[in-house]
Amino acid sequence: MVRTLCLACLAFLLASCQLQKEADAKFGDQHFKTVIALVELHKIRYGAYPETLKDLKFLGDWDAIAISSVEYRRLANGYELNLTRGWVGKPEVTYPAEFWQGIGLVASNVKPQS
Repeated sequence: MVRTLCLACLAFLLASCQLQKEADAKFGDQHFKTVIALVELHKIRYGAYPETLKDLKFLGDWDAIAISSVEYRRLANGYELNLTRGWVGKPEVTYPAEFWQGIGLVASNVKPQS
């Protein structure tokens, strides 16, 4: 009986760990793409990338969550954007080479798919 209960608890913990990884990846993906869209829109409107994310205008209520999940730094040749949080933890996401084309994102802890 005790062994069955322990096995059930272990199975539950492993399943919830996988659920957290999947949720982190989904939320991280959305946050990363949202901030890229906001930064690129700022450049289209004002001709330059924002100095900080606080310079972004016309944000929606949910955008603050995405902005709090990344670290941004403007660079001379574009910007750096690092994904720091997904749902609870740090997500692992990758994107195909085509994703990186045509945007000013030149440095990131998110890597292209290999």
